[in-house]
Amino acid sequence: MQKVYFIKNPGTDYNQLSKDALILLKKVVAETDHHFEKEVPIKVHFGEKGNKTFMPATSYDAIISYLQEEGISPSYIETNVLYRGARTTKDIHIETAKDHGFTQIPIIIADGDTGTEYNEIEINKDYIDKCKIGKAYGDYNQFIVMSHFKGHVEAGFGGALKQLAMGFAARGGKLDQHSGISPNVIAEKCITCGICETKCDFDAIHTEDIAIINDEKCVGCAGCIAVCPQGAILNAWGGSHFLEKLAEYAYGAAKDKDIIYITFIHNITKACDCAGQVMKPIAENIGVLAAKDPVALDTACLDLLQKNSGEKLFEKGRATLEHAEKIGLGTREYEIVQMDME
Repeated sequence: MQKVYFIKNPGTDYNQLSKDALILLKKVVAETDHHFEKEVPIKVHFGEKGNKTFMPATSYDAIISYLQEEGISPSYIETNVLYRGARTTKDIHIETAKDHGFTQIPIIIADGDTGTEYNEIEINKDYIDKCKIGKAYGDYNQFIVMSHFKGHVEAGFGGALKQLAMGFAARGGKLDQHSGISPNVIAEKCITCGICETKCDFDAIHTEDIAIINDEKCVGCAGCIAVCPQGAILNAWGGSHFLEKLAEYAYGAAKDKDIIYITFIHNITKACDCAGQVMKPIAENIGVLAAKDPVALDTACLDLLQKNSGEKLFEKGRATLEHAEKIGLGTREYEIVQMDME
């Protein structure tokens, strides 16, 4: 049974939430005899352009200051998204992050300019043999994974496991989880400009009346999605066994890494922070939780939400938790240790 540390805070003062997160970080460090290395990236979600309910940059201030005072160099780390938006490529991703206030520390986009830089992490699980993890993650042994607990259309909810699975995966890794097949070309949008063919590093695309993707050569990097000027190349959402693949990618992301997980149960919306729109919360704020086990942490978050609000929309995500436990990522058995705000 894993301990999950919890501070109840239904308020909207993000400076206080930042302090709460630091209290929990220090508690986990003390209880697990954790020793930070000199460089520790912080995994966050910058929020899609137009979204207003992502956790703001001030939520991370106290932890950033603490690390710096301890002589540790923090940075933000993220990967490019699979879909077309304001975080599809490195330059616009960083621009969006800064527009949203994430200017305190350097920003690392781990999968490069267009999401095609990755390391393959071998896991040999039920659905995934090798995970395509953003290359820059391989430069570090430790991370602080900070998550915003909210809904997700495909996953049921987004928390620590989704931060690992989607947040560490390069674009091709995201495609692996969503579909496991090559991207689709929308014929009526394709203008046969040939950019995707020129940019493909695997000679998997040739242009006839439309761009044609060779499934046998395609490695699923999904770089073509990022470079198509017409948005004519799209991923296929909702592939089979998505919830289980999510768990397996989370396993691959965490493999051989030393990670502390912190999650805010605030601004709880039906859709995730990737939705570029204003959304209304569907439940009251709850607080901040932290643990060394992402499965225990996500389970505790889901249980707390359902206990406090009766919200059942996120229930399908329990399949991911079950599979994550089955493959050895963590346990669903936990003990809540409630702490007080300072």
